[in-house]
Amino acid sequence: MARAQLSIPGLAEMKARGEQIVMVTAYDFPTGRMADRAGVDVVLVGDSGAQVVLGYDSTVGVTMDEMIVLASAVRRGVTEALVVCDVPFGSTELSDEQAVATAIRFVKEAGADAVKIEGATPQRLSRIRAITAAGIPVVAHIGLTPQTATALGGLRAQGRTAATAERVVTEALAVEEAGAVAVVAEAVPSEVTELVVPRLQIPVIGIGAGPADGQVLVLHDLLGITEGRVAKFVKRFASIGDDAVTAIQSYAAEVRAGSFPAADHQYHADADVVAAASAALTGGRGER
Repeated sequence: MARAQLSIPGLAEMKARGEQIVMVTAYDFPTGRMADRAGVDVVLVGDSGAQVVLGYDSTVGVTMDEMIVLASAVRRGVTEALVVCDVPFGSTELSDEQAVATAIRFVKEAGADAVKIEGATPQRLSRIRAITAAGIPVVAHIGLTPQTATALGGLRAQGRTAATAERVVTEALAVEEAGAVAVVAEAVPSEVTELVVPRLQIPVIGIGAGPADGQVLVLHDLLGITEGRVAKFVKRFASIGDDAVTAIQSYAAEVRAGSFPAADHQYHADADVVAAASAALTGGRGER
């Protein structure tokens, strides 16, 4: 039985009812489809796709056109969940007008329900207001903001000192005032998140921020596809990456041994068909 499609106002309604919001980050049709089939509430097309599926060293290099391709693929796989798209670095920095144009592309070309913007500087708050005024919902992102991690001293938790904890709280209040419909809090101490959640009317979605109104993880991380070290806040719910490598190794071994394809994996023709094909080959050689 299909569930009712969630709306943007439905996010705040879930918070009011005390219902946890489930968000996952996906980057293509099959992962978007899997997330939707699993019944998540929101699928985020993150600019982390730059690293996870495109092989960049950081999120900074991904282009707007590349994000549109990823977002469009996810949208085609998602029919029930909300689809939120990250605006890539460089696509909103120049002006409010550029930010609105970027958001419009995500809505018109990729079918996004909302866009996500990192940061809460005066510039970023202006972008949130401008995009919201254009009728496009915005999800904010505070705490660790990967696009500007260099300015934060690297990919590290935010809010662990008095000054940075005050900044996180101030930013949370500011993005709500600017019109954000939800806010992602990344790599923030649980105690700081606990202070913020009851102060906001909009939901707080945590990632490495302890209990909140909901949680988000990258699908590849929770499925165990990502190689190497993962962040402290990641829990692997499966080991699909290792299973996939083992399966490919088995396939390669059977090909090299000549045991694949077996008869069950082949198409077969009747004798008269084979005879006709053989005659065609013989005739072709005769003409040469």
